Amino acid sequence: MARIFITGSTRGIGAETARQLIAAGHHVVLHARTDERAADAAKEISGAAGIAVGALDSLAATKQLARDASDLGPYDVVIHNAGIGGGTDSRSVTADGLEIIFQTNVVAPFVLTALMPVPQRLIYLTSGLEADGTWVPTDLQWEKRDWNGMKAYSDSKLHDLMFAFEMAARHPDAIVNGVDPGWIKTSMGGPQAPDPVALGAETQVWLASSADQEAKGTGRYVKRRAIHEPNPVVRDARARAALVAELERLTGVPLLSPRS
Repeated sequence: MARIFITGSTRGIGAETARQLIAAGHHVVLHARTDERAADAAKEISGAAGIAVGALDSLAATKQLARDASDLGPYDVVIHNAGIGGGTDSRSVTADGLEIIFQTNVVAPFVLTALMPVPQRLIYLTSGLEADGTWVPTDLQWEKRDWNGMKAYSDSKLHDLMFAFEMAARHPDAIVNGVDPGWIKTSMGGPQAPDPVALGAETQVWLASSADQEAKGTGRYVKRRAIHEPNPVVRDARARAALVAELERLTGVPLLSPRS
């Protein structure tokens, strides 16, 4: 059985992913934003192997989370599920001076990836809205453009998929994929979403745990176990390298290659 760490796993798709993997016999470590959410998760998700706590809109907290989660490992699989939506009327900045959607959805998984050992399998959640994302390397945090929350969210999901493909390129011995879970009935997806939460978790569970050869491919954009073609910039190695360089600059955390 695998040992698996899932970010954002006290609610929604992340919690359902944890439940399905625990039910299959895997050892799952949860992640909660706060101690209160951790206490609720301990009651609602039985059988978890542990819970790491840390906010993803704080660099210091995310770095500490990487240490605490690593102490509960090592892991065979890490699923970067956590994220926030874009339904905001104005641009918000965290205490670190970073735009909050960019920090939570892009910076946080970068920091966790860079500071934790690379497992056998890595999964990054993106969204079908990555197709609407734009690569604007001079304005990744919407400092210059007129604010559009949903566009900022779409950009963040494009950046997540770019990062997944970059990790696949840097770590050919690992299985690294980006997943679009679909439009799911969760607090983020809203009640109008067409698909149940169980379906939103199914592909991640398959990629994390299946021995099927189809689940062992790497460097792919996956939805409902089918391979999809990503936004063209995802395949642009120079753009991916520029994204990583900016994330390294903003965080002070290097993303080391296996040769380093």
